[in-house]
Amino acid sequence: MKTILVANQKGGCGKTITAISLASALAEKGYKVALADADNQKSALQWLKHRPEDAAPIQSLDWRDSKSIGDVPKNIEYLIIDAPGASTGKQAEPLISEAHAIIVPLQPSFFDIDSTRRFLKHLQNIKRIRKGKVQILLLANRIRPNAASNQEIQQFFDRIDQQPVAWITERTPYGRLAMQGLAIFDKPQKMYRELQLQWQPVLNAIIDDPTEWF
Repeated sequence: MKTILVANQKGGCGKTITAISLASALAEKGYKVALADADNQKSALQWLKHRPEDAAPIQSLDWRDSKSIGDVPKNIEYLIIDAPGASTGKQAEPLISEAHAIIVPLQPSFFDIDSTRRFLKHLQNIKRIRKGKVQILLLANRIRPNAASNQEIQQFFDRIDQQPVAWITERTPYGRLAMQGLAIFDKPQKMYRELQLQWQPVLNAIIDDPTEWF
């Protein structure tokens, strides 16, 4: 089983949308997937409750209680964890101990950039991270084409010498589909393909699957 943690200490950066997007992509591909919600807001759990029966199955795991962390059915191939908001390195350590990769979404705003900078610094205090046992991937999220703020977030990536694995544009289908327990990967229509392709670099980074995705 491979475990992917979606985390950032900044709330509202799109962690849950990132988590449900990845979980649905893997489920649609035919993998056995579980989505663990460690956030007290339980957004991912609520999303799964609304998920239609005919959608690709995703196992629901409630990890809001720290005692539940690590409890996963044996048949799961990929586990996606939606981390709580305001997680610091210390608070996130039990979740990081389960993770093979951490995806850190951030928006092009001063607050997201500053919070992410501090979060990445906290992560470096964790032994597994220092030893290079956990892959850290930055995700530029909710990007508006040609916005001036995009230059600021690019400068941040340049300063830390780490480019984002993908740039995800802000689009209304994410929120609309989430209300139905769905994500863009649950929709085969051509209008969703452009959005799905934006996630391909993320999927390539965390999964070794050479077959065609979309």
